[in-house]
Amino acid sequence: MDAGGTDGYWNHNAHYHPLVLAAVPDGCRFALEVGCGDGLLARKLSRVSAAVTAVDRSAEMVRQARRAAAPAGAAVDFRELDVLDPSAGPELPSGSYDFVCSVAVLHHLGTAAGLRRMAELLRPGGILVVVGLARTVTPPDWLVSAAGVPAHRVLARRHGGPVEPAGMPVAEPAESWGEVRRTSARILPGRRWRRRLLWRYSIHWRKP
Repeated sequence: MDAGGTDGYWNHNAHYHPLVLAAVPDGCRFALEVGCGDGLLARKLSRVSAAVTAVDRSAEMVRQARRAAAPAGAAVDFRELDVLDPSAGPELPSGSYDFVCSVAVLHHLGTAAGLRRMAELLRPGGILVVVGLARTVTPPDWLVSAAGVPAHRVLARRHGGPVEPAGMPVAEPAESWGEVRRTSARILPGRRWRRRLLWRYSIHWRKP
């Protein structure tokens, strides 16, 4: 079973926050989270990066993130922003970030467009980590997906059940596991891709 854990609350996305945080490079100066939701991961990132920018195209989620960060004393620059909007360029300069991450967001953007944009935002040598969802199509994928059911039950009991932030935008993934795997390999040469329990995959890539 994947090692997981979180502070704040637990759900399938928060379960993989430790995986994301473990990939933050030492001495990280500028980190970016794409699709920050209520800001839980961004607040954790602020403990390991000198500066954190967190963007989401949902005004309601940015409002929640700012409200939660204030009492926690987390220094995060939350912005209502669509990273795929060309007008966002001045606010998110290309090649500016040591670390870029997203959790359960890439299927909202489209794999190809989202990965290209996030790779563009990284400085040379920077690290990208994506935790995402995909559509189950093939019999082997259904078998792996079925294995997530007992894992979910064990973890839900341990953490008192999953908590889902109110108002979080939800969308079903359109691309299959195989499509995401092939597209990410094409756009991010040398990336590490891994299928994980709890109906997620991870991508880890260092920009040349």
